[in-house]
Amino acid sequence: MQRPGPWRWLGYAFGAGLPPEMHRWVLHDVTARTWLLRHFARAMVQIGPVAVLLMVLLPGDAALRISAITMGAVMGLLYTTVFVHASTEHRAIKAGYPEGYASLVRSRRRALRKALRKARAGSAPVR
Repeated sequence: MQRPGPWRWLGYAFGAGLPPEMHRWVLHDVTARTWLLRHFARAMVQIGPVAVLLMVLLPGDAALRISAITMGAVMGLLYTTVFVHASTEHRAIKAGYPEGYASLVRSRRRALRKALRKARAGSAPVR
């Protein structure tokens, strides 16, 4: 599975598609155990440049600018939280997977992990 380099990942974080040889990685990105963390990392990468520009360009007290930027970032993170499933599905669709496939893969992996935990708990020796 080929993953994107830093510049290509940066474009991907801002919504650019990846070439076909990286489509398996896209599916991994939106279905891995850490898919939520990855989603929020992409969101922070999108918010970061805007926050820096606002910090540099807005006039006024630094504390006020930091407060305003922080509240804007919180609102951005709330917005991305609301659309987390739609956003990851859209990334998977852009990589050529059918609609709903990323959610299906996540739910199957979750069920498999649950079954494995249950099997391990049932086979544990009694003390």
